Amino acid sequence: MAFKSGFATIIGRPNVGKSTLLNLLTGEKIAIMSAKPQTTRTAIKTVVTTDEYQVVFIDTPGIHRPKNKLGDYMVKSAMSMLEGVDVIVYMVEATDKTIGHGDSKIIESLKEVNTPVLLLINKIDLVEKPALLPLIDAYSKTMDFEQIIPVSAIDALTREIVMSEVVKLLPESEPYFPADMLTDQPERVLIQEIIREKILNLISDEVPHGVGVEIIIYKENEEKDLLEIHANIYCEKDSHKGIIIGKNGDMLKKIGTYARQDAENILGKKIFLKLWVKTKDDWRNNDYILNQLGYK
Repeated sequence: MAFKSGFATIIGRPNVGKSTLLNLLTGEKIAIMSAKPQTTRTAIKTVVTTDEYQVVFIDTPGIHRPKNKLGDYMVKSAMSMLEGVDVIVYMVEATDKTIGHGDSKIIESLKEVNTPVLLLINKIDLVEKPALLPLIDAYSKTMDFEQIIPVSAIDALTREIVMSEVVKLLPESEPYFPADMLTDQPERVLIQEIIREKILNLISDEVPHGVGVEIIIYKENEEKDLLEIHANIYCEKDSHKGIIIGKNGDMLKKIGTYARQDAENILGKKIFLKLWVKTKDDWRNNDYILNQLGYK
């Protein structure tokens, strides 16, 4: 059988499970996951290679109505990934009763490209099966999807189903990347995202959405045989800074400990991680800071 290779973009509204699906498909933790919407801020590429195929998955930020320049960047980043790929994996939620305004807008954009679209109705574990039928029927009338597939991105069986449908749509081609490559994300970007994930998961109010992470020192300490990382955590208010640091610095210590443990597991290295928290008013509308944090 001829080798197949190509690119697949995963799109959808915030919090529909795109990053959870990506991590399931790759078998590794590449995209950060949180119950909070708009977790992914950049288009993350991961590579899945077997003896028969190579799929380059692109996880995109949730498509939403932007409220600042960071939001503008996120939406433009997601929409730019609809063309030049071989497959679009479009995710919606099974818990939706009808097709909302946000999904209607996405569907209108999908109609403008020639890329085949797989519709995944995610989180079927949260609804009764009969409730899915009206939603499947409603989506089937909006456009000509290649397949409409009810799934649960936390169920291991989903991986085989989705991979099979994606690979069917790939062209015969040589692989684009080495077989052992997992992601195109630089290590420092992965660390930056891991730190942000811990803040998202540990702090329950609105603070995390106003948080950005910048790696300022990233160097190998050969004498101590470890990777030394220093990072700034930017927030928008002094009150937010206090919450992130916590009483006696407890919250910041917890963020640092969990981030370091995850980073060591992913990179396979001993890590020394030092975090600082700084207030930068309205940084999500500051072009200089956005560029510094990689949102270009």
